[in-house]
Amino acid sequence: MDEDDGFEDAGIGTPLSAIAEAFEELSSNHDLMLKPFCHACSHVSVLFGSLGIAFKFAELEYVSKVRDLTEASEIFGSLNSILDYDVRNDTVRTAGSLSRNLRRVRQGLDLIRALFQNFLSTYDDSLKEAASMAYAKVCAPYHTWAVRTAVSASMCALPTRDQLLIKLNETDELHDRFVFYY
Repeated sequence: MDEDDGFEDAGIGTPLSAIAEAFEELSSNHDLMLKPFCHACSHVSVLFGSLGIAFKFAELEYVSKVRDLTEASEIFGSLNSILDYDVRNDTVRTAGSLSRNLRRVRQGLDLIRALFQNFLSTYDDSLKEAASMAYAKVCAPYHTWAVRTAVSASMCALPTRDQLLIKLNETDELHDRFVFYY
């Protein structure tokens, strides 16, 4: 990885290590504070980016929602305070509301978690099956036929297992040491 990526400089080593560390720090808090949550979530965009053009739209959507929540962290202290605010103002289901953005970020985290769990459960060279199964479980129920078809067509553009491991500065030992803290 380049020194500009920040992972080597931070003493963390790899994007996956940075993500694990950030979410591990969150796991001890009962009332999740918004700023540390957004910080942890910001690391996950690297995973979307490592999946290439197949997940570009998901990456853009995810990054946008995390950015909105990060800006809101100047006003709201915790995730619960966002939910309380939107419930009080009857804006939970309103497009662009912070609670809706939070739901989309959660969906992005769930998608990445499912994809990597599928990825780690096999040694297939292709990521297509792992990604397709994750998408079908997490996102497809909420997407129109046209979006599902476009996503299906883009799965052939996913990197191979080895390409992904190289992009993430990882090895196959990843299978034995990585746990999702979500």
